Amino acid sequence: MNSESLPFISIVIPTYNRPKQLKACLHSLARLDYPRDRFEVIVVDDGSPHPLGEVVALFEKQLDLHLKRQTNSGPGPARNTGVAHARGEFVFFTDDDCAPARNCLQKLARQFAKTPFLLVGGHTVNALPHNAYATASQLIVDYIYNYYTRKGEGLFFTSNNMAFPRAAFLEVGGFCEKYHLAASEDREICRRWILSGREMAYTPEVVIFHSHAMTLRTFWRQHFTYGRGAWDFHQVDTNIPPSKMEPPSFYLNMMLYPMKRGRGSRAPYQCFLMGLSQLAIAVGFFYQKRFSTEAAAKLGHISP
Repeated sequence: MNSESLPFISIVIPTYNRPKQLKACLHSLARLDYPRDRFEVIVVDDGSPHPLGEVVALFEKQLDLHLKRQTNSGPGPARNTGVAHARGEFVFFTDDDCAPARNCLQKLARQFAKTPFLLVGGHTVNALPHNAYATASQLIVDYIYNYYTRKGEGLFFTSNNMAFPRAAFLEVGGFCEKYHLAASEDREICRRWILSGREMAYTPEVVIFHSHAMTLRTFWRQHFTYGRGAWDFHQVDTNIPPSKMEPPSFYLNMMLYPMKRGRGSRAPYQCFLMGLSQLAIAVGFFYQKRFSTEAAAKLGHISP
């Protein structure tokens, strides 16, 4: 592909009060091996208490860079704000704690040259291999991707590494803005995309490096939040048929996945964390169910 034939890509990054992570992300984007006149970067500040203009200003000479600010509404609405201002034929979403590989946009452009109408999801690499909780969190995503790829199904792609044709993204309605938690909005849009008759393509050559340091407490909180998001996912659109439960072997193999990946002496603890994540999701799911029911009762929508 010569430079003139490369598609124009808009990179959208939602962010909230993480200037250090955003700076590292923008530094990685400034090093991308892609013509500077063929991509733009749109940072959407989701109501950070301290403006991020100083961070963004450091990279304005290196990137076609735009900062948009909105009232705190969550990452889904922030991504929609970014797309509303995007000029690209294609939109690539990543997060402020991610660093796309230098050839990321080159690989993405090649995929869209072959399949210009598909939702594309790439491969995320844990950039903190010595953090047990970041490692376990990424192993869960890897396991789910591998499981559904083998079945010939596309369940969802994570929103830190996914790209859309902009026109089709707008046609399906963008990210659902009923989600205020950073959970399940990627799952919901992928499902809506499939139900609209469109297809998805997993492209592992599109690589980003994810640096999300966690402790046991924040690991639990993250997956507890995923559980809350899972409940909301099933309430957003009651016309969507309920997801079927996977067989017990799915969860057993998930817990044993670190062993199969050869994690060495750390494997037993990784297996424990895989199981703990599912417990946290279950607890979060039923917490959100109760919370939503009680909130609705107070509003008089249903009898308590």
